[in-house]
Amino acid sequence: MTAHAKFPASRLPPRAELLLIITAAAAFDEANVNARTPVHLRQVGKDAALRAHALRRSMVHYRCDNSAKV
Repeated sequence: MTAHAKFPASRLPPRAELLLIITAAAAFDEANVNARTPVHLRQVGKDAALRAHALRRSMVHYRCDNSAKV
């Protein structure tokens, strides 16, 4: 921040400071959630997400066969 915004010698605009505060709070909250969640539970969630993604991708290429003779 010192190199780009000359902080703390000059302050950022109020909206920029608010954005930095929100970003820092979100990063802190995400770090706390990841620290409290056991590794094996994160892996289970990742596996489920990958399975769901693969299922959605396989459904994209599904084609209906209307060639049945009546």
